[in-house]
Amino acid sequence: MSESFWLGRLLLQFNSEASEIITDLSAVAFTPDGHLWLGSDEGTSLECLSPVGPHIFGEHQKFAVADFIDLSGDDEIDIEGIDFSSNCLWLVGSHSTKRKKPKGKDCEDDIERLATIETELNRYLLAKVPVKNGILYKSISHPENPQIQLTAGCLQRTETGNLLTDALQDDKHLGFYFSVPIPSKENGFDIEGLAVRGESIFLGLRGPVLRGWAIILEIEVEEAEPGVLRLKAIGEGGKLYNKHFVDLNGLGVRELCWNGEDLIVLAGPTMTLSGEMRVFRLKGILGRSGDSITGQGGGDLEVLFDLPFQVGTDNAEGLSLFPYLGEENSLLVVYDSPAASRMVGENAIFADIFRLGS
Repeated sequence: MSESFWLGRLLLQFNSEASEIITDLSAVAFTPDGHLWLGSDEGTSLECLSPVGPHIFGEHQKFAVADFIDLSGDDEIDIEGIDFSSNCLWLVGSHSTKRKKPKGKDCEDDIERLATIETELNRYLLAKVPVKNGILYKSISHPENPQIQLTAGCLQRTETGNLLTDALQDDKHLGFYFSVPIPSKENGFDIEGLAVRGESIFLGLRGPVLRGWAIILEIEVEEAEPGVLRLKAIGEGGKLYNKHFVDLNGLGVRELCWNGEDLIVLAGPTMTLSGEMRVFRLKGILGRSGDSITGQGGGDLEVLFDLPFQVGTDNAEGLSLFPYLGEENSLLVVYDSPAASRMVGENAIFADIFRLGS
């Protein structure tokens, strides 16, 4: 990667109670009111930071998602994407199964753990929560039309997940990954990117990657009743989703964010391994009718730059546009498993800012 893309760093200061999630940051969004919202792939909360100085965010507030959305017990949501659209903060869980990790204490127990695949219902969450001035609300009047009420809600749950995973059960590309519950990070079904624009919701899949082609799902939702969202038919024939196949050099989608009308795509390995993370620009995704496939030869998909790579640490997870040093199109990146050099004490951490250009 050319070092000319790196602009600088942003210091994120959390309260002491966030010491457990600070090394597991997996999503970030910068909202028009000047706040940073962050999510972790551990726990069930959203974190809000406010500007407190040049290139410094602090005054940490924690919001329990269960205060706004009905959850299934205390299991983690595995938040993998956050975005802001139409006065609401959107969030998505991984929608994935997981294989238990060995603990390194007992050989037989560890072998048995590697044979155990778990399903946690909170991971099957696609939700929106009204937000105003750095505060989340279960319900609030629309700021421009007080007669309209904005209400928190999530895609309707089902016995096996939610309406989206049910709709994908018979899909010719993805159905197999639900009939055989292949875990995340093993090329199983795993949502790790979220970008919302108007009624269009784009979900980037870390897996599966099919013969080198990554997948971005496009859906629309509508309110079935207060607090409950359902899939809305898009395109012809009553389809409930579109599939957009993209050539990310064999990598899966690790995050999405908007840059004008373009999607910025963070790509990385789908499996549990350390590898280079690459940033792409995907053009013309809005308004496509039906499924699509985009290679790198037609001008609609271009490689922007590679992120610095370290084995076993600094796993880029969250993206958001962020104004920095006069650059309106700068890209904020937060990391899971951060390098020790990013840590400032136990409760503060550096995020990176990269130049996107035009």
